[in-house]
Amino acid sequence: MASAGGFAYFVDLGLTLSASSSFSNQRHQLFGRRLSIYSCLDYKNLNVQSPRLSVAPRKKGTREIRLFRSGGIELNRFLTSDNEDEMSQGFFEAIEELERMAREPADVLVEMNDKLSIRELQLVLVYFSQEGRDSWCALEVFDWLRKENRVDKETMELMVSIMCGWVQKLINGEHDVADVVDLLVDMDCVGLKPGFSMVEKVISLYWEMGEKERAIVFVEKALRRGIPYVDDDDKGHKGGPTGYLAWKMMVDGNFKDAVQLVIYFRESGLKPEIYSYLIAMTAVVKELNEFAKALRKLKGFTKTSLIAELDEQNYELIENYQSALIADGVKLSKWVIQEGDSSLYGVVHERLLAMYICAGRGVEAERQLWEMKVVGKEAGKDLYDIVLAICASQKETDAISRLLTGMEVTSYASKKKTLLWLLRGYVKGGHLNDASETIIKMLDLGLCPDYLDRAAVVHGLRKAINNPGNLETYLKLCTLFLN
Repeated sequence: MASAGGFAYFVDLGLTLSASSSFSNQRHQLFGRRLSIYSCLDYKNLNVQSPRLSVAPRKKGTREIRLFRSGGIELNRFLTSDNEDEMSQGFFEAIEELERMAREPADVLVEMNDKLSIRELQLVLVYFSQEGRDSWCALEVFDWLRKENRVDKETMELMVSIMCGWVQKLINGEHDVADVVDLLVDMDCVGLKPGFSMVEKVISLYWEMGEKERAIVFVEKALRRGIPYVDDDDKGHKGGPTGYLAWKMMVDGNFKDAVQLVIYFRESGLKPEIYSYLIAMTAVVKELNEFAKALRKLKGFTKTSLIAELDEQNYELIENYQSALIADGVKLSKWVIQEGDSSLYGVVHERLLAMYICAGRGVEAERQLWEMKVVGKEAGKDLYDIVLAICASQKETDAISRLLTGMEVTSYASKKKTLLWLLRGYVKGGHLNDASETIIKMLDLGLCPDYLDRAAVVHGLRKAINNPGNLETYLKLCTLFLN
């Protein structure tokens, strides 16, 4: 029995779009090897060969629908007059009339509307999607079905399957990116609404083929043409072409490229989706974090004399690189605030906080903690302690005082943890006298610093014993520890 559901998974992808169209002046020519799709909703799993549908007379009262697979396998489905689901004579008349192209497809379908079942109309779609057929007629037929409110779920899935094949054929055939964009525009014109982002699928196909430059060109053209995309699916995932492409770059570790991509599109007069700015801010954080890791390794090499000490010019280059990244992050944050709503403010300040922490900028990081509090997004206690340590390493006295406010009313364990972060920040910044005072304060509160923390301070004082005040502090600490 003929079943349109059966055809939804077997759509010929080797086809030629040649007819004139009321939706686009562009004619797509699809060449290259034959492709196939397994599912109309997940067409990346290409493991089923696509058949070819042909309609041919067999004997009186009987017509034969043939599905030819590549490899010489032939599947025959026979519909006789004894079958209640027989293919009507109107189906074959419709095919012949549409192929004649003497009239508009819509006019033919209106005339034969009462003679065609929904399954027969689905088979018309399959027929005209084949190689060598007037494939554009498939779009016109679907558009007519939509206007007549005759597109059910199965028909929609079938047409999405066909369109996925066309898109993949263009991409694998290395056609111009503009052809792919035109096809997506036409898809939107006929009201084809897949339950996934076709734009993201195209980006993925280019990316998996290693055609990353073409993926960038595609997104740029898609933004200029205003192709619609699924920006928020039923699972709450936010999407969009720019953000998706930036995310792809991030997965490959190209964090800075992701940042520059979003900024380039925005400054080129395009309008990337708001969430792409947040993704780019995340890329800034990751790039700063990787850069910080590289700097720590570099300093480790200098300590072991594997490389020479960094000179003033090197430090200037490091500072300029970090500053440029932070400037990009701030720029992106301003765009989110300008174009987004207040629900995003907390996320913006959270990203900025992470940026300043990675860059080791204590005062700026502290400000973001308070900004988050103002917009109702409270940062975790651990983040306050980390920022406190950074401020201590830079001896930012005012910021330290603000961050320690309220510590007295916290628990014993929380109080000890906060003071340890303060102590380690002082040690990292080489402020040994302040570190010693912190140890004394902890002992007065009945909080004993860890052995390694005590040893680090004592060792640092002993190395700089000749500095003013260090001898007295050293002896005082030794006496306290002995007692």
